[in-house]
Amino acid sequence: MLGNSVLTALTRAALFIGLALTGTALAQQPLKIGFGMSLTGPLAGNGKAALIAMQIWAEDVNAKGGLLGRKVELVYYDDQTNPSTVPGLYSKLLDVDKVDLVVSGYGTAVIAPAMPLMMQRNMAFMTLFGLNVNSKFKYDRYFQIMPAGPDPAVDWTRGYFEAAMALNPKPSTVALVGADAEYPHLALEGARAHVKRLGLKVVYDKTYPPNTVDYSPIVRAIQATNPDLVYLASYPPDSAGMVRAANEVGLKTRMFGGGLVGPQFAALKTQLGPLLNGVINYEAYAPDINRKFPFLDQFLAKYQGRAVKEGVDPLGFYLPPYAYAMMQVLEQAIKATGGLDQAKLADYMHTYEFDTFVGKVRFAKNGEWSVPRMLTVQYHGIGGNDLEQWMKPGHVTVLYPSEYKTGSVKAPYHENKK
Repeated sequence: MLGNSVLTALTRAALFIGLALTGTALAQQPLKIGFGMSLTGPLAGNGKAALIAMQIWAEDVNAKGGLLGRKVELVYYDDQTNPSTVPGLYSKLLDVDKVDLVVSGYGTAVIAPAMPLMMQRNMAFMTLFGLNVNSKFKYDRYFQIMPAGPDPAVDWTRGYFEAAMALNPKPSTVALVGADAEYPHLALEGARAHVKRLGLKVVYDKTYPPNTVDYSPIVRAIQATNPDLVYLASYPPDSAGMVRAANEVGLKTRMFGGGLVGPQFAALKTQLGPLLNGVINYEAYAPDINRKFPFLDQFLAKYQGRAVKEGVDPLGFYLPPYAYAMMQVLEQAIKATGGLDQAKLADYMHTYEFDTFVGKVRFAKNGEWSVPRMLTVQYHGIGGNDLEQWMKPGHVTVLYPSEYKTGSVKAPYHENKK
């Protein structure tokens, strides 16, 4: 029979081997990052572009050995651009798929409904292009990869109104219009703050149903108030509808646009073509200021070739670099903290600056960008519906912020349709 000391030694050895094997097995398991993404529905074009960028990031990371010695695996589901699908989707990711980390899909409408669950589970939550979502929740583990600034709704609309007040004579009246949905409500809220600050008179302030088909009556109602400015906050289908209606009706105003989601992407740029001439809008990048964004070249080279093959936005100027940057922030926080502890990750992201493909990123206390950098632009000189013209300088004037400015507003809108 074996003595007690021998049995004890064998037991300890078995335990040590068991722990070692468990550690090895864990290291071999993929590090799962879960999210919903709009692969169908109104924002599907944007969502698919963001997904490609995130997949490129995962491939890049895995080619370098993964994170924490583990291969990165993206686990995602189609949220259908439908806010009601989001809570169940993230519950499945956390409870069934057992993901290690979560990030958001694209846009305000699908970020907001995920927030209560993130707060309940104490998750660090990196989000992609939601407008002022945390103003309602005030969650200290929320982070936003969009250069809207620390006061998002107000900073988001600032460029439009700064450009407007540079007109001579200064405008005095404004029409505010947008879809009855999460993002337009928040954008219009920010616009109203500027209207009050600047002492402008509101002559029209209404929303329309998201499923509106005929936008001409809306534009005619706006025209009847004869506004100097028209600020529009819209999603892709109604962005296209309102631009077409403005052209068909012959909208007469000094500035039109401001918060249209969709014209940042090739599909709407080529669909609308010359109809975009004169429109004011926001963009994250323009070829006219390429020298200011040298860090995008590496990413765009990878993205554009793949996007063309997969039939997704072939420009990649707007959302894809930020989707990649969102994952870079998470990657750098994981490496710096040496683990997946949600509290440590959040603390690190609050404290440090990150190097990404969209430049330096630092978060304000509320999880938004500490410094705003979204561009306000005016489209011009667009002739035809080809994509090539959008890939070179000459069709986008940057109006704001001042460090990127390439020109001033051409007004009035109806006389600058070429």
